[in-house]
Amino acid sequence: MSDGFTPELISRCGINCRTCVGYFGYRLDGQRQAPCGGCLTREKFCGFVKDYCKKHADKDKIRYCSECEDFPCENFRKIDEYYSGKYGVSLIENFNHIKSKGMEDFLRSERARWKCAACGGVVCVHTKRCYTCKP
Repeated sequence: MSDGFTPELISRCGINCRTCVGYFGYRLDGQRQAPCGGCLTREKFCGFVKDYCKKHADKDKIRYCSECEDFPCENFRKIDEYYSGKYGVSLIENFNHIKSKGMEDFLRSERARWKCAACGGVVCVHTKRCYTCKP
């Protein structure tokens, strides 16, 4: 599908990069920036895993945090609590959905959840704004 909802845009921590403000080419303060291609496409390693996950500091050990035997660890619960409270998205629930119904069902659900009612574009999880019809 050409809307960009692909497994490659689901980050290690379960964030859907397709709905991220950085993917749209903006910062949280509204300033333009070069669009991000997604967490897994960058040369940089995931800041969460690098800074908070000593067990899996080697990026080749796991694809998703949910693959860890300690999932969800205390640090992951903290990031999930932050994302749930601030943006209304639980990363733990994202992984539970993927585990129980599969990636394709999760992506279908994400397409529907983040579809702009006005133009059919994608609404940003961070700003709740569609950058297609209201840039």
